[in-house]
Amino acid sequence: MISLGLRRAARELRLAPAALAVGGGALLSLSLAPWHFLFGLPVALAAAGWLILQAAPARTAALAGWLFGLGYFAFGLSWIIEPFQIDPERHAWMAPFALVFLAAGLALFWGAAFGLTARFSRGAWRVPVLVAVWTLAEFARAYLLTGFPWAAFGQFWIDTPAANLLPWIGPQGLGLLTLAAFLPLALIRQNPLAAAAPLALCAAAVFAVPAPPQAADTGKTVRIVQPNAPQDLKWHPDHRWEFVRRSVAFSAGEPRPDLIVWPETAVPQLLNYAEDTLRVISESAGGVPVLLGIQREEAGAYYNSAVLLDADGMATATYDKAHLVPFGEYVPFGDLMARFGIYGFASQAGAGYAAGPGAEVMDLPVGSALPLICYEAVFPQDVNAARTRPQMLVQITNDAWFGTRSGPYQHLVQARMRALEQGLPMIRAANTGVSAMIAPDGVMLDSLPLGDAGYIDASLPAALPPTLYSRTGDWPVLLLCLLSAVAAIFRHRPLALRS
Repeated sequence: MISLGLRRAARELRLAPAALAVGGGALLSLSLAPWHFLFGLPVALAAAGWLILQAAPARTAALAGWLFGLGYFAFGLSWIIEPFQIDPERHAWMAPFALVFLAAGLALFWGAAFGLTARFSRGAWRVPVLVAVWTLAEFARAYLLTGFPWAAFGQFWIDTPAANLLPWIGPQGLGLLTLAAFLPLALIRQNPLAAAAPLALCAAAVFAVPAPPQAADTGKTVRIVQPNAPQDLKWHPDHRWEFVRRSVAFSAGEPRPDLIVWPETAVPQLLNYAEDTLRVISESAGGVPVLLGIQREEAGAYYNSAVLLDADGMATATYDKAHLVPFGEYVPFGDLMARFGIYGFASQAGAGYAAGPGAEVMDLPVGSALPLICYEAVFPQDVNAARTRPQMLVQITNDAWFGTRSGPYQHLVQARMRALEQGLPMIRAANTGVSAMIAPDGVMLDSLPLGDAGYIDASLPAALPPTLYSRTGDWPVLLLCLLSAVAAIFRHRPLALRS
């Protein structure tokens, strides 16, 4: 039954609109880092609006939306093939399948949005309905099945005045405004006023919101260490200690800072057996506390952790990563999958990592901090989940997994967004880069580029007052979209019942 519906939808959509859908999605993906080609954004979203206006049956609209998403995610997330190139003899064959299945799966959310819009609305009303329903689909993508909000629309705007809306309405709100501004351009021939007015109103909102104030300086200095360990050598027995020695040398530099931060899994052994290594690290730091990434085992479970070392090399505080990467750090039904030799890519011990308890504030010598390990910085809801507001965010990450093209830069954009949304500075230590001190307004105050080994001694800015988004989270935008979608359904209820 489903395959029959797909065949009928394919016949109804025809070749030219299908090509427009895939091409429009690919063009939209160029708005992401590192390209930031925003001039293609109005064209791409106007094409999406035209597709929903032209697609008569819901199944045809759903196919158009799915193809648009397929083009977007296949191009925008092409970095996903990089982890499979670390050990190409074993895993390279999986790379095309991973990209296709990821893009096709994420595109289902967009296909559902287009199909539901066509089901419950008609004519020009489809455009505003799609704005609300597409935003709801992005909420679903961000939250369901552990969530994957990478490549969300708000990430287009990081270096523009529109990013100043993030402390007020968050990333989902900025995504809603993106759709509200540009989807109506599809109506330019039928109703120029209806096409242009939303764009003008959204532009007015952008320029009406002031930029965040400049943060004061705390007088504290943080040393951010970037050893630049390629992923294929990071755990290699002949090379792994070379990168530790490199980080030790960087930590010994004068003058001494107030805190030293190493990246994720910077020590290639379990915390349980690393007493001598940690003592050497602390001695090289000259008594300065060191926050570093390391794996640990407890009661048969393995954790990806951030550990704070005191002057004697003792771990005085530990944070265990809570939001793990599916198939990267754990495998669903892991015990069963392990019988077939399927393990998490990033785990160096056991079949995969166990999840920690969640967002926990850690006391550092420079103030209270919310640690985020790699992937956790992708989720604004996780940052909002902390019970008490920290004075800073600290992200330790190993972006060597993402290659050197788009992945590390897209990850960096999301880290900058978290700082801006919360009004908090972020200390970001990345194994291969980009490491940075990020101000509460999302601006990088100091950084080490991708692929460089070295360190920076960066001044730590103070936190700004709590933002509106840090108090409300995504609830206002979610409720607005739900109410809009329900109103659209009731407005066209007779149509829905007849079809």
